[in-house]
Amino acid sequence: MTQIVRETKETAIKCRLDITNCEASKIDTGVGFFDHMLEAFAKHSGISLDIECKGDTHIDDHHTVEDCGIVIGQALKKEIFPIKEIERYGNATVVMDEASVSCAMDLSNRPYLVYKSPVFGKVGTFDVELVEEFFHALILNSGITCHLIFERGTNKHHIIEATFKAFAVALRRAMVENKKIGIPSTKGIL
Repeated sequence: MTQIVRETKETAIKCRLDITNCEASKIDTGVGFFDHMLEAFAKHSGISLDIECKGDTHIDDHHTVEDCGIVIGQALKKEIFPIKEIERYGNATVVMDEASVSCAMDLSNRPYLVYKSPVFGKVGTFDVELVEEFFHALILNSGITCHLIFERGTNKHHIIEATFKAFAVALRRAMVENKKIGIPSTKGIL
């Protein structure tokens, strides 16, 4: 289990993340739609995530969403690396009604994000471009290579939720135990 506290002039975040169990998560960022997405992420990744954020949401949700991505990414990095005896690679395609999003990832310890989604505007009061900001911050801080690719869909809520769930399922699959592989790299370390 990893605990991280991060305080800036824009946000104060307390995070506890555990990749070894899937206890019920407690999520309160002050941004309802984002909380819903993080709950889906925790559930479908098999990770226990407790996160509380007090952010400057009177301005907008940007700092809260981005800084939560930073903290979750830092916690994932501490939990995952150095890796051994796991699959390392994971992929998933998640559909939600008409929407379909695919995720492929490598627990490479080399952060890189490819994010392709033509979704703009708002879901309720949530600015849709913050989804990319969240994943960008998470990936840069976690050391994961990740490709999140929109395939089809029209409902913004469905597309975004499929994105979070595809990431979660791909991560869960990448972390599956595989004792035969040892350290999953010819370099001998990741």
